[in-house]
Amino acid sequence: MENTEQLDDIEIDGVEVESSADFAAVPDAFQRLWTPHRMVYIEAGAAVHDESCPFCVAPTLSDEKALIVARGTHAYVLLNLFPYNSGHLLVCPYRHVATYDEATAEEIAEIGSLTQEAMRVLTATSHCDGFNIGMNQGRIAGAGVANHLHQHIVPRWATDSNFFPIIAGTKAIPRLLGEVRAEVAGAWPAA
Repeated sequence: MENTEQLDDIEIDGVEVESSADFAAVPDAFQRLWTPHRMVYIEAGAAVHDESCPFCVAPTLSDEKALIVARGTHAYVLLNLFPYNSGHLLVCPYRHVATYDEATAEEIAEIGSLTQEAMRVLTATSHCDGFNIGMNQGRIAGAGVANHLHQHIVPRWATDSNFFPIIAGTKAIPRLLGEVRAEVAGAWPAA
């Protein structure tokens, strides 16, 4: 059943929102989940300056305080302070570079090997069913910390999707960061 009802423009929090019914377009089969609440995180990332870069500061702190689970020669692994799921890890080069093409061959190789090891460790400790792995390059691509390269490793389970973050603006993370850090770091093979 097709909805042919004409929708009027509405106002939300003082901002006029246009109805898409009047736009020229051909509908596709995708449903869209609009998440404007994410703009706060994206815009906050734009304000990060080099001197306060969390990925430059983290290696100067204790592993427990910085949530670091493993340190390599050119890169290190830490828990995401704002995880999408329990065990959400980041792999960062020590050197402050913004994009993948600025990284050295040694940094790229170590980011890759640390990513593989992180997947093995997370599979063993959390029994995840899969992973989302990726890098958001630059502010426009949604990088929260746009000036320091970092790769996301997000463990996924067959039963982990829900609408709680969309409807309630809240993400349910069942385990504490310190607890997950200790478990992952303890399972990481010795160098």
